[in-house]
Amino acid sequence: MFDQLDALVLARIQFAFTVSFHFIFPAFSIGLASFLAVLEGLWLKTGKPIYLDLFKYWLKIFAIGFAMGVVSGIVMSYQFGTNWSKFSDIAGPVIGPLMAYEVLTAFFLEAGFLGVMLFGMNKVGKKLHFAATLMVAMGTFISAFWILSVNSWMQTPVGYEIGASGQYLPGESWWDIVFNPSFPYRLVHTVIAAYLTTAFVVGGVGAWHLLKDRANLHARKMFSMAMWMAAIVAPIQIFAGDMHGLNTLEHQPQKVMAMEGHYESHPDGAPLILFGIPNSDEKRVDYAIEIPKASSLILKHELDAPLAGLDTIPDDEEPPVGIVFWSFRIMVGIGFAMLGLGAWSLFARFRKKLYEWPMLHRAALVMAPSGFMAVIAGWVTTEVGRQPYVIYNLLRTADAVSPLDAPAVAASLLAFIVVYFAVFGAGVWYILHLMHKPPQAGEYGVKRGDTGPIRTAGITPGPSQNPGDPDTLPRDHEEASDGR
Repeated sequence: MFDQLDALVLARIQFAFTVSFHFIFPAFSIGLASFLAVLEGLWLKTGKPIYLDLFKYWLKIFAIGFAMGVVSGIVMSYQFGTNWSKFSDIAGPVIGPLMAYEVLTAFFLEAGFLGVMLFGMNKVGKKLHFAATLMVAMGTFISAFWILSVNSWMQTPVGYEIGASGQYLPGESWWDIVFNPSFPYRLVHTVIAAYLTTAFVVGGVGAWHLLKDRANLHARKMFSMAMWMAAIVAPIQIFAGDMHGLNTLEHQPQKVMAMEGHYESHPDGAPLILFGIPNSDEKRVDYAIEIPKASSLILKHELDAPLAGLDTIPDDEEPPVGIVFWSFRIMVGIGFAMLGLGAWSLFARFRKKLYEWPMLHRAALVMAPSGFMAVIAGWVTTEVGRQPYVIYNLLRTADAVSPLDAPAVAASLLAFIVVYFAVFGAGVWYILHLMHKPPQAGEYGVKRGDTGPIRTAGITPGPSQNPGDPDTLPRDHEEASDGR
C-alpha cells in the first residue's frame, strides 16, 4: 500500500490523519463547554430544573469528548519531534513559546477546575461550581486562541528575525507574532464553527428524541436552543468567512486562486465557478458551471475588478488545486445548508410548529454531523492551500521533514490507524450510546427533593398553550416532568 510513497508524503498523511481525528474533539468541546455554562447559568437564574437535567445529560458527553481531545492532541505534539524535526529546529524559537503558553494558561486552567465541574455538583456551592464551569469554558477558548495563533503565524509569518544558524527568532515585539495579520479572522471563524458544530449536534440529538416522543420537554428545550443558535449564528459565520476570505486574498492569493479554480487571470472580472472538475495538466476547470464576474463581485466588490490567476504563480508554488477546490465547496455548501435549516426553524417557530414538523426534525438529525464535516473541510482548505510551504513563503514542507526512511513512517502510520479506530471508535460509540438515551427529569442523581424521576411521555400541552415553547406548557406539566 505504501511502497510507492516516500517519507515526506507518508509524514504528511500521518499528520493529516491524526489532526483530523483530533480536530473533531476540540471543535465539539469548545462549543459544548460554553453550552454547559449557559445551561448552568440559566438554572441558577431561573431555578428551572430542566436546565440542570440538560446540564447533567451533556456533562458526561463533554467529559468523554474532552478526554479524547487531550489524548489525540498529545500524539500530534510528538510528531513535531519525530517526523518534523527540521521544522521544529528552524521555527522552534517562535512556535515553542506560543505552544507553551497554551499549556501554562489553558491546560492549567482546565486541569484546575475540570474536576470540580465534573464531580463537585453536590460538594461545593452552586456559585463556585458555576465559576468552575466558566473557567473550563474559558480554558477551551484560550487553548483555541494559542493554537490558532501558532497556525496563523505559519500562514502569515511576521515579527520574526533570521538568526545566524538560520532559525526564525522573535523580533522586537511578541504582539506582532501573536496577533499576526490572519489571526483575528481565523480565530473568529474557527470559534464560531465550534459553536455551530455543537449546536447542530445538540439539535440533532433533540430532533432524534422528538421523533420518538414529541412531548419530551427536555428534547424540546435543547432543540429550541440549538435552532436559535443555528438561526442567529449561521449568518454571522457566513459573514465572518467572507471577511476571512478577503484577508486570505490579501496575504495568500494563490490559496484563493485554488479555491476559486482560477487557472487564468481575469482582467475584466472573474467568474464564480460553482462546480467543475479542476484539470491541472491543462490548466482549466472542465465542465465548469459558473456565474460571470460574480467572483470579482464577492472578492473585490466590483463586477469588473481584475483578479489574478494561477498563471501568475510558478508551477512549483501552486497548491493542489483539486483538493482545495472541492474542500472549499464542501465547507461553503454545508454552511449554506446550516443557514437553510436555521431559516426553516424560524419559519416553524413563527408558525408555532417547531415541535410538530417531523420533516424539520429529520433534517436536523441528518445535519447533526455537518459541523464536523465543515471544520475538517475548512482545515483541509487552509492547510493544503498553503502548500508547498509549511511556513508560508519561508519554509517548504519538503525542507521541514525529518530524515526518516519511508518504512519507519509507514509502520507508525499503520499503528496509528489501527489504534485510533479502535480506541476513538469505542469512545465515539459510547458518546452515541449516551445520546441515544432520552434526557429525563432527575435521572442523574442531583439532590433536589424526595420525588423521583417522572417520565414526560404522554404529556401534551393544553389547547390554549403555545406548543412552540416548552416554557408555556401548563405549570403542572412542567413540574411533573421536572420531578418536583
